[in-house]
Parts: sequence; C-alpha cells; structure tokens
Amino acid sequence: MRSLIALFAVVMLSACGLQPMYAGGSNGVVARGLSSVDIAPIPGQAGWLMRNALRDRMGVAGKAEPQYRLDVRLDDQLEGLAVLGDDTIARERRTLRARYQLVDIATGTIVLDATAGSDAGIDVVSSEYATIAAEQTALENLSQQVADRIVAQVALTLREGA
Repeated sequence: MRSLIALFAVVMLSACGLQPMYAGGSNGVVARGLSSVDIAPIPGQAGWLMRNALRDRMGVAGKAEPQYRLDVRLDDQLEGLAVLGDDTIARERRTLRARYQLVDIATGTIVLDATAGSDAGIDVVSSEYATIAAEQTALENLSQQVADRIVAQVALTLREGA
C-alpha cells in the first residue's frame, strides 16, 4: 500500500512541472550557467567579503570562458539605536544592501537588474573590542546571506533563460 501511495505521489509531482534547481549536478544547466559568470571586483572590505562569498557559491574553479559579468554595488550602513540616558548607544543595526546586474558580455545586455539585502542587530557592550568584533562578525554573516540571495536569483534567471 505504501509503495502504491509513493508511486502515485511521484507521478503527481512530475506532472506539476516542478523540477530541482540544480538538476544534473555540476553538468546541469544552472551549475554551468553559474560557473560562466565573472564577478567584477567590488570595492571595500564588504566588497571583498561579498565577492569571495559569491565566488564560493558560483563554483568559479575550473570554469570556461565567462559569458556573463556580475556587477555589484554595496551599501553598508551601521546605525546606532537604543540611546541610553547618558547618551551612549546600547544597540546598533548593520544593514548590507546590494544592487546587482547580470550582464551578457557578448551583447552588453543587462539580463538581470535586482537588489538584495539583510540586516543584523548588534549589542553594544562596555568592551570596545567586543563591539568591534560583533560588528565585523555581523558584516561577515550579512555578506554570506546577501550572497545566497544573489546567487539564488541569478540561478533562477539563468535557468529560465536556458
């Protein structure tokens, strides 16, 4: 009975048009598309972190000639929140926003123009070192999160265009 239900579920799911994003593994359409994206340099520390995160996710090792270029502009903001009675800041918010464009290198056509972002709260403590370390960790984590969003959107765009 269970095998009959499982078989029915497989047949029904295949009929709905759903397919795995990374079907075919490293030889699939999405993986090949992502490896054909050249990531332009991004200025600043946040840019260095973002570019490395994007390169890690797109599998740039051993890639062929790039067909696309990914241009990313970052906006990294750190603002104080929760001002105490003695005018000290008790909490900060770090916001990382990215405006990115996927450009077809051969034609110069912008294939994708989008934004992605994330933010994190930081407790400001009496140790300045601990606060700076928390701000840095927040930037590293935000770079990873925003890179995940960018790669997911680029992968969808490349899959639909294939």
